[in-house]
Amino acid sequence: MTLHRLFPLRLRQTIAQVRLLHGSGCGHQLEEVAMEPELRKETSVFRTQVNDPACQSERHLGQYYTLPTSHLHTIFPHGLPARYQQQVKTFNEGCVMVRQPALELISYLKAADYSKPAVRYLLYGLKGSGKTMSLCHTIHYCSTQGWLVLHIPDAHLWVKNCKELLPSSYHTSRFDQPIEASNWLRNFRTTNERFLSKIKLRQRYTWTKRESTEKGSPLGELVDMGVSRVKSSSDVVGAVLKELRLQAAETEESEGFRLAVAIDGVNSLWGRTTIKKEDKSPVAPEELTLIHNLRKMIDNNWCGGAVIATLSQTGSLYSPSSAYLPKELLGEEGFDSMDPFIPVPVSNYSEKEFESCYLYYLDRHWLQHPHSKTDEGKKEIIFLSNRNPSVLERLCAFL
Repeated sequence: MTLHRLFPLRLRQTIAQVRLLHGSGCGHQLEEVAMEPELRKETSVFRTQVNDPACQSERHLGQYYTLPTSHLHTIFPHGLPARYQQQVKTFNEGCVMVRQPALELISYLKAADYSKPAVRYLLYGLKGSGKTMSLCHTIHYCSTQGWLVLHIPDAHLWVKNCKELLPSSYHTSRFDQPIEASNWLRNFRTTNERFLSKIKLRQRYTWTKRESTEKGSPLGELVDMGVSRVKSSSDVVGAVLKELRLQAAETEESEGFRLAVAIDGVNSLWGRTTIKKEDKSPVAPEELTLIHNLRKMIDNNWCGGAVIATLSQTGSLYSPSSAYLPKELLGEEGFDSMDPFIPVPVSNYSEKEFESCYLYYLDRHWLQHPHSKTDEGKKEIIFLSNRNPSVLERLCAFL
């Protein structure tokens, strides 16, 4: 795209921002931007200064917004794709493109009735189309709105390559994954620190003959117990999830909260695992303590929140690589467990989104090859990537 084509677009965007000066509270952010000459000079067609997901709309489709550095460390101590984290270090900033699936999900969350059972939303699409980033965008919205976020990134890691498997001390037919459980609790503590002293336990939990967590204790004490006593961490995760289900519905009380259950690769909870028992027989997903307790969060028999999940080809250990539809990846058991749900399709970049991503890479000097900056080079990139976000990122990494 040449400069003489970009210039009118910049003018139109500046005019659109000035028109929002008399808008709602979200428009005040833009008013401040419009009043500052330095920021106005930096305004571009592929960026937006509206960094609050609650204030974003279809006007911002295809534009990048910046995640504050503090949010990268607190809201996303885990969960961001590995290659995106590398990009954050390389570009020295964390930017997320505003896309239709995330805006659609956020609009649903704004309009939902939380006195009713939790609604389940399911992001699905081709591999590399951006399901995880749309989930992270929605998580960012929930967190900035004061929700408690229960984030399970890469759920398939819980059903394969387990570092340590122990017989459950609570239920003889199940198996604990203490390392995975303690790591998750540590990240949960970082993400939801403001809730740990606010939420009080409704039940007493006994771990050993000498150790227990009393009723009325803060949730943080229970989480600390799981982090420091790794052997009991799987059962602690179950207790934490139970307390959240019990208390999320109390939204009318001062101590109430909204609960967002965000699972990346939810299809991993059904099907088969690669974990073996001592006799070399496979472990079924329901035999894993973590999966058993996580399935309870999928059931919408609790109120006060929402279940937001993605389907992952990576988590589908035995399905064809071309499968991406809910019925294909969830299987009959998983589909019945998730039904009813609201499907949210995630597609490859549109022409506008690709153009925005291409300009962003140019702006960050990510595209160094001279041919990549020409119209012919851009056409080759479109042809090779088919505008798939993941393929595009990997392709541009070599240019």
